[in-house]
Amino acid sequence: MDLSAILPEGNSFDFWERDCTYTQVLHVNGQHPAASDDNDGSEHAPFKTIGRAAQLAQPGTKVSIHAGLYRECVRPAMGGTDAEHMICYEAAGDGDVVIRASEQVTEFIPSTGWMLQRGWGKKQEMPGVKVWAHELDPDMFRGYNPFCAVNILHDRLFIEYDKTDMTTYLNRRGCVFCDGKPLTQVALYNGMAEKDNTYWVEHNGQTVHFRLKDDEDPRDHLIEITVREQCFAPKIPFLNYIKVKGLICEHAATGAPVPQRGAISCYRGHHWVIEDCQVNWSNALGIDVGNECWHHEHTEGEVIGHSVIRGCIIRDAGVCGIAGLFAKHLLIEDNVIEGTGWQKMELSWEAGGIKLHDTVETLIRRNVFRNTFRADHLWLDCNNENNRITANLFLNGIEQREAIFIECTREGVNLIDNNIIWNVEGRFDPAKVPVEPGSSGWYKLKEDDTVNGYAIYGEGTDRLYIAHNLIGKCRHSGYYAKPVGFRMGGTNRGGTSRKAKIINNIFYDCGEAAIVFPTEDNVAEGNLYVKMQGGYLRVMYPAPETCLNLPAWQEFYGFDMNGQNAWFDIDLDEDAGTVTFGESHQGPFGLPEQLKRLAFILEPGKVVTVAADPHVPDTFAGEQREKAVLPGPFLGLTGTKKIQ
Repeated sequence: MDLSAILPEGNSFDFWERDCTYTQVLHVNGQHPAASDDNDGSEHAPFKTIGRAAQLAQPGTKVSIHAGLYRECVRPAMGGTDAEHMICYEAAGDGDVVIRASEQVTEFIPSTGWMLQRGWGKKQEMPGVKVWAHELDPDMFRGYNPFCAVNILHDRLFIEYDKTDMTTYLNRRGCVFCDGKPLTQVALYNGMAEKDNTYWVEHNGQTVHFRLKDDEDPRDHLIEITVREQCFAPKIPFLNYIKVKGLICEHAATGAPVPQRGAISCYRGHHWVIEDCQVNWSNALGIDVGNECWHHEHTEGEVIGHSVIRGCIIRDAGVCGIAGLFAKHLLIEDNVIEGTGWQKMELSWEAGGIKLHDTVETLIRRNVFRNTFRADHLWLDCNNENNRITANLFLNGIEQREAIFIECTREGVNLIDNNIIWNVEGRFDPAKVPVEPGSSGWYKLKEDDTVNGYAIYGEGTDRLYIAHNLIGKCRHSGYYAKPVGFRMGGTNRGGTSRKAKIINNIFYDCGEAAIVFPTEDNVAEGNLYVKMQGGYLRVMYPAPETCLNLPAWQEFYGFDMNGQNAWFDIDLDEDAGTVTFGESHQGPFGLPEQLKRLAFILEPGKVVTVAADPHVPDTFAGEQREKAVLPGPFLGLTGTKKIQ
């Protein structure tokens, strides 16, 4: 039995994939000397473009794509019929298959007629600053010019303009790449005087001006501009049973969701498999697997989801790595999603390594989220039931409010287990943190809410089940929840943030707290608190708030009667892919009698076992647990554990 596939309600995830016997193979080989779209698609007479094969592929067809660079958007004309009769688009295995939404440009002239200096008056000399211009060829764009379109999402209802800098929202979607790396867009021409490796777009979207790193000559580099919105996307919706395997998709000029339109797009189809692909430098969204937009009509009996994203690498998506609206029964496993969020559009409310809405019976396992910037690693938005998030690495949330956000989920249970969540910086203005000199902060009755940085944030979400995770280095807290009862009106999308179960986790060196419960109508048991001092266990309502240590937590609330305090080191080495447990060279601060009452365990090997949790029969590494277990995602807490 696959223990990691058991969902919170006890049923196993429904794996629908079957072996396909392909009755037809069409070859695409753009580098073959005889390649032509007038060929028959045989190995010796291959098509030149993937798009030609996509027009001819029938259920039971494999499109075998040979190594090369394909500058096109692949538009499948048909889907498969069932799991045994899919249409597969697969790299042939003779080298990288790269689909780029950009085109190379080679015509450049010195940029003139624009002021690099600010204001009027005598022209400022700027020796060494070299700005170039390229006039866009209208024939390249074929109906879509991303240099004319702004990033801002089509549905702007939810943007809180007073809370966000709108500059990046109003930037153009078109990007300029030098040797495969993007230049940074500036809002005004004179921004290029302040920084190299930048570009600016004229108001009519017809000319691009740019300055390269160290003011180098563009004729000595590969300069590419984005001209297409997507790399692989049907033109018509509802094509199902399509497999995309081993393709590298780059430079998609996608706009900020919604609508959710990725570099690779299922375009509202179900039962897709996207496997071993790479998506690099998508302007906004990497992959979409849902209903695209909440403004679409719904039809009786419609199916949305049932798709698989496996073994993919999604790097540097501007807003979101994977997005799915109303997508149910998803399997998202063994992917690496890193560098998401550089567009700084977190308040568009679709920003995250993964952002799913209203998802049911979805399994998210063994993924690596890394260096997500001003966005969540994972965000499940509203009405999520019977989903399991297990054995993932959530690493380095840069200016990140929370690593995992479960929003407004009233019914069902969502299980977060066996994950490692490490280094959540928080996103807040340090200047707004109140200064509390001397002992003034000791007597406040209400915690200031300026500082954030949570491992798991439940907003109006009931019945969250959080077990056997390692949670460390969070600027604020490991678990934080608050009710949003007012959202129960109308759309019934609110909740009380009650009946959470926080079981057998390790909380390590979190800045403010390990657990913050809104009320005492929750459960905490078997947790291990390492290098936590002060009021790290909190119940916020009814007032006044209580900030407790473990003995008080146990005495006044009956929480964590088998919980443990410890003081030792846990080191996560991202480069080596390891977690190491070891004794600390510096002990906790406190008077001897106080420290004695806290009963710190100073050696990792002396942590005692607790009762196993029936919902988590396996470990991070997939081993089966016994009846007596240690807190956290591992069988043991000594030495070094391999996590990658």
